[in-house]
Amino acid sequence: METRDIVFSIVMVVSAFVLTYVWLGRFKYSPANSLIVLAAIVMVGALAAMLLSLDMRMRKIEEQLDLRERSLRINIQSVEDNMGKKIDTVTNVVDDAMETFNRRNYR
Repeated sequence: METRDIVFSIVMVVSAFVLTYVWLGRFKYSPANSLIVLAAIVMVGALAAMLLSLDMRMRKIEEQLDLRERSLRINIQSVEDNMGKKIDTVTNVVDDAMETFNRRNYR
């Protein structure tokens, strides 16, 4: 979690407080206004926490995907090396067989 994300969350909460307080101040004042302001702050704070949690989960999933990609790349490379070795041995056997066959035909 970056400090930038935390700063944006704090700005969200403060702006929700100011917006709700000023907006309700345009109407007749009543004691319920503080409850509305508090509810708006809690709601925006929960939204900010949810966004931060989502960001952390996405980063974790991205790291897991990177790890899987690396392991797949290593596995594919090892399979490629093994297949190359097997193909080389088969090619050598076929070359030897062709060479012996050609020797027999030319005698």
